[in-house]
Amino acid sequence: MHTRTAIGLFLGALTLAWGWDLAWQAPLQGGWPWLLRQQGLYLTGIWSIGLMSLAMILALRPRPLERPLGGMDKVYRLHKWAGILAVATGLAHWLIELSKGPLNALAGIAGRPPHPASVTLFDSVRGYAKDLGEWGLYLLLAMLVITLWRRFPYHAWRWVHRAMPLLYLALVSHAAALLPRMHWQGVTGALLGLLMAGGTWGAVSALAGRIGRRRRHAGTVAAVRRQDPGVLEVVCELDAGWPGHKPGQFAFLTLDEREGAHPYTIASAPGPDRRIAFQIKALGDYTRGLAARVQEGQRITVEGPYGCFRPAPPESGTTQVWIAGGIGVTPFLSWLESMQADPAGAPRAHLHYCVRDAGADPFVPRLRALCNALPSVALTVHDSHAGQRLDASRLASDAAGHAQDIWFCGPPGLARTLRRAWRRAGGAGEGFHQEAFEMR
Repeated sequence: MHTRTAIGLFLGALTLAWGWDLAWQAPLQGGWPWLLRQQGLYLTGIWSIGLMSLAMILALRPRPLERPLGGMDKVYRLHKWAGILAVATGLAHWLIELSKGPLNALAGIAGRPPHPASVTLFDSVRGYAKDLGEWGLYLLLAMLVITLWRRFPYHAWRWVHRAMPLLYLALVSHAAALLPRMHWQGVTGALLGLLMAGGTWGAVSALAGRIGRRRRHAGTVAAVRRQDPGVLEVVCELDAGWPGHKPGQFAFLTLDEREGAHPYTIASAPGPDRRIAFQIKALGDYTRGLAARVQEGQRITVEGPYGCFRPAPPESGTTQVWIAGGIGVTPFLSWLESMQADPAGAPRAHLHYCVRDAGADPFVPRLRALCNALPSVALTVHDSHAGQRLDASRLASDAAGHAQDIWFCGPPGLARTLRRAWRRAGGAGEGFHQEAFEMR
């Protein structure tokens, strides 16, 4: 399910619940400008706390949602956008609250509706709850700016992000105290109650460091190899208990407890020796300095495996289109390695590898060797240094015209270009498969 679809369905359900409660209460009292303000205030508040609750639930990395959403990478993408939209709707909620003064001047106070009754239990703390909501929004806005500001160091962002569960619990108290009683007694209350209970569990689990604990496995760095100045291969040997992975899955790797876990695709095929390899590209301050810090024999932690990025079975009958951009080649390395034991069972596929300089790229020789051993898999290297660029529009059009699915892993910009070309060519949404690794 696409992120936009999931968000739309979620907000639709909250809106229907709000509308149902509104339809069954006593006739609304007051002038229309004031009624619009009042109901807009409640609806945006319901959206905001609902989305924040969804983000906290998704932070638990719930396995039952992996397959419906297309993998844990998609779960985290939904988590990210639920958080962003929670701040956006919270800002709208706050701006509507500030509209009281201008509306007084424009429409007068004669048409102001009475305040709906709140839950009696919270009457004495309504003032504190309002203050919590206001200051909570300021902090949410600051966190959103830090999250979207890519130059803000990841390790610092990680510590800032750890405050989110506490902030969420404060905003839950704001919502519980200020939501009208008629909504708590209706469908909205039942829905928000479940969401806030799940979100509270997620917040407590995050504060206790329990998220993902059951899927953590200790191990040792078995080998460190510098593939080229920008890519480091880290081979890990995991202790007993590692469940094994499927080609194309990823895991959270902790090499430094202070830095925390980072997600990387497992770039090796499953094997009986509990060894897995990661190809780590130097994309930031942390990854650029890994070569100097990682040593053979050091203890590490791997959490996972996660993900559902796997090719269709061979019996699908069509040639599959695989597209890798830069370090996005890692899941395809795992796929190809896993097929070496049974070349006849490999699907018919055409792998397109987009690279800046094929002559200096460490993966080109390996890809050629792996594909040469698989008669049904063709390889085309698009070397931008030699002027050989992928024609995204033509490729997507050809794939859509021949009912061929596309599997893509690579830079977001290339993904957007491919997806737009795919849609223009009439390709079905479920036919474009993408590994999405923007966890922040």
